[in-house]
Amino acid sequence: MNGLGVLIVYKTVIIGGGFAGCAAAITARKAGSEVILIEKTDLLLGLGNVGGIMRNNGRYTAAEENIAMGAGELFEMTDKCALHKNVDFPGHRHASFFDIIKLEPEVARFLKRMDIEVKMRTRIINVEMDGSRLDAIVAANGEWIRGDVFVEATGSAGPMGNCAEYGNGCSMCVLRCPAFGPRVSISQKAGIPDITGRRKNGQPGAFSGSGKIEIGSLSYELQRLLKEEGVAVVPLPKEKIVREKLEQKVCQQYALDEYAENIVLLDTGNAKIMSPYFPLEHLRTVPGFENARYADPYAGGKGNSIRYMSVAERDDSMKVCGIDNLFCGGEKAGLFVGHTEAVSTGSLAGHNAVRCAAGKEPLILPRETAIGDLIAYAGERLVTESGLRNRYTFAGDEFFARMKEKGLYSTDVSVIQERIDVLGLTGIYENAI
Repeated sequence: MNGLGVLIVYKTVIIGGGFAGCAAAITARKAGSEVILIEKTDLLLGLGNVGGIMRNNGRYTAAEENIAMGAGELFEMTDKCALHKNVDFPGHRHASFFDIIKLEPEVARFLKRMDIEVKMRTRIINVEMDGSRLDAIVAANGEWIRGDVFVEATGSAGPMGNCAEYGNGCSMCVLRCPAFGPRVSISQKAGIPDITGRRKNGQPGAFSGSGKIEIGSLSYELQRLLKEEGVAVVPLPKEKIVREKLEQKVCQQYALDEYAENIVLLDTGNAKIMSPYFPLEHLRTVPGFENARYADPYAGGKGNSIRYMSVAERDDSMKVCGIDNLFCGGEKAGLFVGHTEAVSTGSLAGHNAVRCAAGKEPLILPRETAIGDLIAYAGERLVTESGLRNRYTFAGDEFFARMKEKGLYSTDVSVIQERIDVLGLTGIYENAI
């Protein structure tokens, strides 16, 4: 309401329908904005359609922080679609594995119930600026879409040229660039140069860390083990151990010796193989994998998508530096790994976009929260050469160690809720701006 008691409705435009974009749409809508969510493919959730892991290690803490702050919907849906809960696997504890097939339509139906407009198969290729403000985005079909504020959640993987130059070529992953067109960086189109993450050896980008195998192509014993336990760990003969792949993958929280010495499978509806790629002719020589076939990427025996090629410089409110009304979330906002990280950053971006449209100060999550510390820490590290070679996740590697050192890691829901309450953040995302 303005001073005259007139209801003002702002329009928030979100580009990219992955976990971060969906989270941004939900919090922007709850903040009172009209919301349009634009996705270039025919599926929401992006890489979430080959993901499936939640609540492992510090992600449990972050999930409960989001829930306490009023951004719990996507966690409730992943919990509802969970095939296995409270599972331990190498380097990780109390994980949940959700059904990647059931979750996407569940999310699509929820967004519709929230009266969020979703435009599928709409690829954005250009922008229209008004000074330092983004005025409109331009679709490949020539349509112009205007808004008061914008959130970019386009990810950092693809297009095919990057996969060819820095990987092993297009492996036909779930992003399907040949069918739906390459990713376009909105912030770069607006004049802000992208930041590119690097591998330990300095090469740009990193391979996606896992793939999907058709579960029916595995032996009956492996299928039984996955359905009953959620995890199967199959030792590899010495001649098939390739430790170099651990340095190539994006998910450094899984870059442990166990993932080179074994094939680690997780049940997410299909069999999630925790390797960036594994030559099919070698895989089929391992007992239980004689008939193995990849479901995603189709050429998972050759390679995987290359990620972290397009990161925007942003502040701790998730606003893109240099553009007054553009926010970002997910991998676009930093070298983040995982669905929980995408939901956390996307939720803040959507909420602050509406605050920006209303002329209000942004919400900065304090570093006494795991989410606030991740956002600030990853932003600080992004401007350093060593920081470009690391990844940031609640689930492992250097940030999970930092969480434990700072006393931020907990699986006690009451402790997490009290932390959020003391900071005055309980239900912050539930309130209209």
